[in-house]
Amino acid sequence: MAERQHDRLLGIDTVGLREWRAKDTSYNRYEATPYRALEKLFRRYKFNSNDEVVDFGCGRGRVAFAIHHRFHVPITGIEANDKTFDELLRNKSRYREKARHISAPLRFEFGLAEHYNIRPTENKFYLFNPFSGKIFKQVVENIHNSLRKHPRPAEVILYYPLEEYKTHLRKNSFVLINKLRVPDAVDKYDKFLIYRYKPRRDRVQEKLRTNTKAHTIRQPI
Repeated sequence: MAERQHDRLLGIDTVGLREWRAKDTSYNRYEATPYRALEKLFRRYKFNSNDEVVDFGCGRGRVAFAIHHRFHVPITGIEANDKTFDELLRNKSRYREKARHISAPLRFEFGLAEHYNIRPTENKFYLFNPFSGKIFKQVVENIHNSLRKHPRPAEVILYYPLEEYKTHLRKNSFVLINKLRVPDAVDKYDKFLIYRYKPRRDRVQEKLRTNTKAHTIRQPI
């Protein structure tokens, strides 16, 4: 199904690109995650009723609306471009007309991703190459600090993952648990990587349990 047809089903308009006015900005242009990619993700990855999602650099809100509509979970989008944010709020108004039956909160905040104050209940974080590696590092450190202060299971979903992003995640106790290639992808970055938060102490304990199990000798009866 074409992008605009998917948009119409949700009552939104997310098609197109937008470059930042400043040429040296650390934030990348607006470009929505393709629906064909989201369909692949949703077939293999499920959000449950206990999840609270944050979409950093949410743009006009395609991913936020799609997740909210499909899984009925709370989601917050962060967007720093003022013109895009105005379009996002118009999309929200139209979407809510079609999704009145979904009670899960749907919030959008205008501001820089690295300044977002992560709630202690938020545990799923989505990013589609929204900004420079320097800003990504700050965002991941903010997530890590929140998880250390309020321990909870958490995962990061990257679409179009850059090497620098992966390095910052590994340094902050995130472990790769899944790779999802988008159908008919030509670009090697056209995929999802899913990382799970595993503090070092948890990984050490898991390794000890594995080693203990491997070396246990069953005594004859």
